[in-house]
Amino acid sequence: MTRLLHVEASPRGPDSRSSAAARGLIEILRAEAPALTVDRLDLWAADLPAFDGAVLAAKYARLGGRALASDERTAWSVIEAMVARLARAEHVVISTPMWNFGIPYRLKHWIDLVTQPGLTFSFDPASGYAPLLAPRPTLVILASAGDYAAGESRGRPDLATPYLRAALGFIGLGDATIVPVGPTIGPAADEAAAAAEARLRALAPRFLRRVP
Repeated sequence: MTRLLHVEASPRGPDSRSSAAARGLIEILRAEAPALTVDRLDLWAADLPAFDGAVLAAKYARLGGRALASDERTAWSVIEAMVARLARAEHVVISTPMWNFGIPYRLKHWIDLVTQPGLTFSFDPASGYAPLLAPRPTLVILASAGDYAAGESRGRPDLATPYLRAALGFIGLGDATIVPVGPTIGPAADEAAAAAEARLRALAPRFLRRVP
């Protein structure tokens, strides 16, 4: 059995180009591997806790070597469960739009919550930071209104791609494949979607064969 976590970061439901591309990919993967199980994490329906109060105190207690108080343990257990859900996945697919050159705040919120000392990264004064998640096949579908295939789109930068590579790599998902879908509006939108679908279809067998 292959366990795949699909992190869905678009709030647009069936109208989302990134979500549609992810659904198409998952259908291809299921045809290749009938035993595939998909854990869908809809970030707009998920209860993502605010990172303040007891959970923030728990983080600094861990950093300082202090025992957690009861409310801190309760708050931290939510973070641990979120990290465990990610760690259980043998393959990870993230589908997201580009918003204002970057990523939606709900995806940033989730990344902030699962990027935690002792859970997904460690720090040593002598050697620096090290990821704690085991590497696993990771694929990001990034939809954008502009076409960033050759660099900036009409002078607009793509800040999402370098951020996602750095953030995912920091916790151990450092070999992520990023598949752009763009432009998502205008006369070239359908052609761009078809090109992304073709690339995902070509990537699917190799994505499944890679062993985490």
